[in-house]
Amino acid sequence: MPTPGSHSHDVRGTRPRDSRSAPPGARSDRASGPYGERTAGGDPGAVIELRSPAFSDQTRIPVRYSRLGDNVSPPLEWGDVPEATAELALLCEDPDAPSGTFLHWLVTGLPPHVRSLREGVTPPDATSWANDFGEPAYGGPQPPVGDDAHRYFFRLFALGSPLDIPPDARVDSVRRRLREEALATGTLVGLFAR
Repeated sequence: MPTPGSHSHDVRGTRPRDSRSAPPGARSDRASGPYGERTAGGDPGAVIELRSPAFSDQTRIPVRYSRLGDNVSPPLEWGDVPEATAELALLCEDPDAPSGTFLHWLVTGLPPHVRSLREGVTPPDATSWANDFGEPAYGGPQPPVGDDAHRYFFRLFALGSPLDIPPDARVDSVRRRLREEALATGTLVGLFAR
């Protein structure tokens, strides 16, 4: 918790979490429903279970997966996806960043039969997009010193058709297509502070 009278304390007091700016259409912290849900005609309330052997939902992400540690992506696992899934996409964002939602990781083109990613591994046939650090890879947590724990939302999207987006497309266009093409979603939230 920031020390009263410090800059961090003053900023925190004037900018509560729920009033931070979010991209258009992203008012909710979660990917539809409590942990995601089927859309585009799917069964309401059904979700993809997204988990990590490295941390549980709403618990601290180990330092190893931060920019202060080894800066490698955490291992992730998920349950079954809809039969009509054409590809999977994975997104990690921090909605608590001072400048607004910060993109840490975006991978598209994951084959629909894949049910996990090992630590630090992105399949060679998938596309890694540039994160907000400017790197086409995973960029781990690095919140400002003294901030309350930031929330890192890992979201998995089961897409009904291949995205087929040019590699120079803007990340906002990719996010929009993920929402439009999603048959089902899953969410895992990790916490990190320093």
